[in-house]
Amino acid sequence: MSKQQGFIGNIINKISQGASEKKEEIDRELPFVVMLFALMATSGVSLYDSWKRLRRITLLPRFKDEAEEIVRQVEVLGKDPLSAMYEMAEQTGSKAYRDFLGGFISSIKSGGKISDYMQSKLRVIFELRNKEMTRSTEKIATLVEGYSVMLIVILCVYILYVLLSSTAAMELMAGISFPNSPIFAYLLTFLLMPMITVLFMLIAHNMQRSTLLNLKAVYKKTLICIGAAAGILIAFMLVPSLTEMGDSIGMPLVLTICLTIAVVPGAIEYFRIARVNYNAEESLPSFLRDITESQKTGISPEKSIIHATKRRDYGPFSQFLGLVRSQIEWGVSLKDIFENFKQKISSWQVLINFMMMVETIEVGGGPVRSLEILSEYSEKEFESQVNKRALLKPYVILAFVWSVLIALTTTIVTMTMYILTEFSTPTLYASMSSEIAGQIGVFSLGIIFQCWISGFFIGKISEGNFAAGLKYCALLAITAYVSLVLSQSFLVGIFGVSPPV
Repeated sequence: MSKQQGFIGNIINKISQGASEKKEEIDRELPFVVMLFALMATSGVSLYDSWKRLRRITLLPRFKDEAEEIVRQVEVLGKDPLSAMYEMAEQTGSKAYRDFLGGFISSIKSGGKISDYMQSKLRVIFELRNKEMTRSTEKIATLVEGYSVMLIVILCVYILYVLLSSTAAMELMAGISFPNSPIFAYLLTFLLMPMITVLFMLIAHNMQRSTLLNLKAVYKKTLICIGAAAGILIAFMLVPSLTEMGDSIGMPLVLTICLTIAVVPGAIEYFRIARVNYNAEESLPSFLRDITESQKTGISPEKSIIHATKRRDYGPFSQFLGLVRSQIEWGVSLKDIFENFKQKISSWQVLINFMMMVETIEVGGGPVRSLEILSEYSEKEFESQVNKRALLKPYVILAFVWSVLIALTTTIVTMTMYILTEFSTPTLYASMSSEIAGQIGVFSLGIIFQCWISGFFIGKISEGNFAAGLKYCALLAITAYVSLVLSQSFLVGIFGVSPPV
């Protein structure tokens, strides 16, 4: 019976988890779906026809499935569109989606104007979205603070371990045994600390989403480079000639070089992608505004686009707009132009707005009011994204402060114990000095690796994807190594002891 209950409980948990994920996806896509419906309504398209058009839009996968279900109920089961939407409202777990459908049904039954309702709802939903982004930023800030506390706790635990495991006084305490195996130090340094960082990375993954799509090439290149760097590091540990070389130049330096080499190619590739796409996100609101203003003069939508693409201050985005202009002049349809555009741009924000522009022009010749709505809300969305990134930027600086403090604190405390032993208990100095030197040597490697892996966490919270953390991985590893060398060299200059690094 208990096994049955456990099995049923697992099924229920999976169903509830899936429902929660579906609700989050619906809430994430809803503002842009409402914007699309508002544009269609302003152009004179009914909501049911808008649902039918939504089935072709792969950029909104959750609502694509919702559209498929509504069309199936209407055209296969013979229900009227309002009944189908009412059933969807009853079944969904998203309150915002349920309110939207319920308000639309009520507006239809009362004889209200659909375009006015859509624009009013669009304004409310985007205001709620902006508030949600502010709350999300606060949650991320709390997560970073929690991560900082965990680093401090782990640092204190390791320092305590180093001090206790390297002093013979522990043997005088009856009934107390302390694990003094090097394996424990390695597990603590290279397993426990990285696992906690990975846990926080998983939490951040559910809280922060990137606007960039199709980063598989960056991750693939990074995995190949990490594998090559791991092979080099293993060779330095196993091949005698390389081991001697590593001992002479210091394994912390070897580790820093390997970790840096592992992420630099991916970081360069990501910089190339991010530079183009972030510039496109910045330029698109101005591009849409130019098209809208040109439309007010009465020229055709295609000529408005051609006129807007001739602007010279779009930066790297100008080359893609030049391709758009060439295709229009050659008579390529806007739908085909968008498919080509989608192959070159990875920003979801840019693609969804460009798609809405194409849909608006296709259904109604691009009425000025529809394009005005699109321009207005694309500007607001870009402003919200910029504000969010600006609020999260200080946490990048905080990561470098972590690296310096962890390196300095560990080195100073451990080597202070090393020095005090020489003066206070000369009889224990020989055994304790070798023990402490070995411990700080291991932990120097652990600090560099921990700072390196923290770069992925920083990239996720600052830009929403792990690829953004590649450059921080290299910089944090180098910062940690330099801090270790400088702190140990400082103590060497004062007390004349030999530094492990």
